[in-house]
Order: sequence, then C-alpha cells, then structure tokens
Amino acid sequence: MNIQLPTNVRMIIETLQGHGYEAYAVGGCVRDSILGREPEDWDITTSAMPQETKSLFHKTFDTGIEHGTVTVLLDKEGYEVTTYRIDGKYEDSRHPKEVTFTRSLKEDLLRRDFTINAMAYNDKDGLVDIFGGVEDLNKKIIRCVGNARERFSEDALRILRGIRFAAQLGFSIEEETRCGMQELAPTLYNISAERIQVELVKMLTSARPELLRDAYDLGITKIFLPEFDRLMVTEQETPHHMYNVGEHTLHALQNVRADKVLRLTMLLHDMGKPALKTMDEAGVAHFKKHALESEIIAKSILRRLKFDNNTIGKVTKLVRYHDYRMPATAKNVRRAMNIIGEDLFPYYMEVRRADILAQSMYQREEKVKNLNDIEKLYQEIVETGQCVSLKNLAVTGKDLIEAGMKPGKEIGDKLNELLEMVIENPELNGKNELLKKLK
Repeated sequence: MNIQLPTNVRMIIETLQGHGYEAYAVGGCVRDSILGREPEDWDITTSAMPQETKSLFHKTFDTGIEHGTVTVLLDKEGYEVTTYRIDGKYEDSRHPKEVTFTRSLKEDLLRRDFTINAMAYNDKDGLVDIFGGVEDLNKKIIRCVGNARERFSEDALRILRGIRFAAQLGFSIEEETRCGMQELAPTLYNISAERIQVELVKMLTSARPELLRDAYDLGITKIFLPEFDRLMVTEQETPHHMYNVGEHTLHALQNVRADKVLRLTMLLHDMGKPALKTMDEAGVAHFKKHALESEIIAKSILRRLKFDNNTIGKVTKLVRYHDYRMPATAKNVRRAMNIIGEDLFPYYMEVRRADILAQSMYQREEKVKNLNDIEKLYQEIVETGQCVSLKNLAVTGKDLIEAGMKPGKEIGDKLNELLEMVIENPELNGKNELLKKLK
C-alpha cells in the first residue's frame, strides 16, 4: 500500500533512517491517508532518542521531551517526532506515571488506543499493521488495540474519543470495546472539562452527532452531561411532538449544519423542559417558559465545560430565543432582529427550522411557511438597508446635544425612543426627520 508522504515528512524520516534509526509516519495521518481523507497533521515515530533526533535537525524545540516528543521545524511548519515508548502504570486515568523509551516499534504501537490509529508507514517498509487496522477500516469498526478495559483504564478520554471517531468516520463500535466503555465510563470523572469539551465539540460537529445516543446508552453522558439523561426520559405528550425530549434533541442536531454554535444550541435548546413539565386534564403536556429555564441550564453546562465567553454568549442567546414566534410582517422581523441581534438572526432562523423539522407533522406546513416568509422579509430588510439598531440610526448622541439636549442618561433614552419609531416606520430614518421628532 502506497501513501503519499508530504515532502518534509519524507525528508525527516529519511534523515533519521540515514543515521541508522527507524522512523515512520504514525497514527491518524496513516488512517486518514488510507481512507482518502486529508490528514490534519503528520506525526512521526522513531527509534532515535529525543537528544539524537535534536542533533540531526537545524531547528527543533522541546514540546514534550519528558514523553519523548521533539518538534522539528521545517519551512515554518512544526512536525512532532516522538521516540518509541512504553507507558508505565497509569494512576489518574489519563497520564502514565513514567515513560520508558524503547527501540521497538511494536511495543510503541501496542500502547495506542484503537487498531485504526495503530498503523505506521514509511516508503522503505510500506505499511506496518500489526493489529488489523486495515481490516477494521474495511469493516468500518472501532476496536481497541488488545484488551479494551486496559486501554480505557490507561486513559479514560479514549472512551469519548472512540465515540467521536465512530461519529466522524461513520463507523460502529466493536462489542468488547463497547463493554469496556460502559464499564469504565465513571473514570471520565478524572478527565478535565477542557479535554471533554474538545471531544464533545468534535462529536457534535461530525456527520453523525446523533451518536450521542450511544454515549447515553453506555452510561457516558451521565458522567459529563447528566442533564441530557433527563431529556431521554422526558416524554412530550403533545400533538406538536412525536419523540421524547432527548430524541427530539438528537433529530434537531441532525437537522442543522455542522457549526459549533448551532450544534451546541440544538443540544441545549430544550434543557429546561424536564423541570417545567406540567400535564393538563386532557393529558396534554405543557412546557411553559422552558426557553428561559433552558438558557439558565445551558449557561451552567457551558461554564462547567469551560467554553469561552463568546461561545457561551451566542449559544445562550439562541437558546433563549429558539422558540420566539411571530406573524411574518416586516415590522415584527425588524423588531426580532433588534432583540436577537443582527449577527445572530440568521442563526436564529436556522435553529427554528431545525427545531420544527424535529417535531411532528402537526401544523408543520404552516410553521415552515411562516419561517420561509420571515426569511424573505429578512432578506428585503437587509438588502434595502433598513435600520434595526442604534448603529444604523441616522442620528447620534452628538447630534442630539448639538440640537440642544443636555448630556446624560436622557440622551440614551431619547435615541432608543427614536429607534423604536424607525423600527415601526423605516422611512423616518433620516437626520432631519428624526431631529424634527425631537422638537
């Protein structure tokens, strides 16, 4: 099997080989190359010790030298070169207590997580595939190298990585690997929120975000996202829905494009429903004001998983307004753009559509028509440059002061009052018109 190595990767491998060491491209880059995907980065593994690697290249820096990793810099690109190693005992479900360097490629590949990530390649020896990685790629399965329980007890994050790979590649998880995940799921408590966040986002923005269902079935979400488990046991006895809240959420995730903010919004948009569920005499469920409760829960989940403030701000605002409904009139759309924000309004429309398409067929035609009409009006408002916020208002605070108003809080109040008029009636957005209103 021939893999097209980038020039610099081949050069590093051949330099190491030329000095009597073994060297291979290894892991994800080999897997992706076999699958015909573009590797994100190229990792190299070698029998050379870190100092030996450093002596062969003009520019290197230590990225994790205690674990054998040296970054070689070529043409301003960094390439990680790691010495073959055996990991010592793991004490925290994440890091080996010590690392022993070895001259054996097989021992190095043995410590890797899944068979599809435990293959190595160079042009001289071709593909080294000791654990049946190619066979598993062909069968489309995720399987641990060796004993699944051992692999997951070494590093609990592998449990989430396994589901993420299945979601990204469209693979299924082999039975013994599933059992290992289920058994060792509680060890995810030892993994940092930041690392869990990275895997969750990769899974959510994959082609199959609904694999979160597997994480639920295996008791994994219970550890880092217990709020989702509540959704999976909350029924929706209403004509508008045909799934429980969790299944509705999974369908909504599939209905929206693979954007981090949109997928997080769909994951969290109904988090408030379990707490606010009521039943009327007719046996119909109601979830009044669930959007506000969902916003509160969403904020707490995103903070707990250490998301940045920008993401938290956008997602929680979209969660708050995910169910904001209005008759399709230009005035209503301008007002909604003002409330939700011009930058977020297109996202709001995508969220609404994904939500509607994950509901029952009851009134679906009317709901979709309403949304289509809102989208048309939105396009017209943008194309004709109608004002929906203070930044496009034809007068500023300075104009009001020049027209005789005293500086102070009244200026802001007056600008908002004028903006209200303009949202109602866009033709008023001219400097003379507005200053006349002032008088």
